[in-house]
Amino acid sequence: MFGTSREVFVYNQTKGTFLAFRVGVADSILGRLIGLLGRKSLKPDGGVWIVPANAIHTVGMLFSFDVVMIDKDFRVVSVTEMVKPFRVLLPKLRAESVIELPAHTIFRSRTEVGDQLLIDRYEARKVVEPLSPPCHEKVTAITPLIANRGESGDRVSRAKTSA
Repeated sequence: MFGTSREVFVYNQTKGTFLAFRVGVADSILGRLIGLLGRKSLKPDGGVWIVPANAIHTVGMLFSFDVVMIDKDFRVVSVTEMVKPFRVLLPKLRAESVIELPAHTIFRSRTEVGDQLLIDRYEARKVVEPLSPPCHEKVTAITPLIANRGESGDRVSRAKTSA
């Protein structure tokens, strides 16, 4: 789907959350057939994007995972959490492709039906501005939580900073 790159990232534009950073693309007959077969798990930031597909089976799988089905515009049409081995997810007519993700990804990313996803090559996006405003204080030391009590017994700052 994306030339020589075989990994993409999946970003939920509606919620402002990443689903995964390194998702393999299964867009050949063999790739779609194999999918996650033979794997013992998925990496926490990984997954498989099966293109085209509108249904999956988990016969022969060794672990549970989350499934997001999307339409041709990358809009979520179905989410299924913790799909167990030896199950079949029936076809969704509007689905054009399926993303298989580590268990609990849907919950962590708050992804739901109707959300708009962005799927692109991993190296295609370069950050041109910082994701958060710069911090002008430099952290020089972190004190243990048990030592974080002032003379009155109130909690005090955990980090020592310098300007």
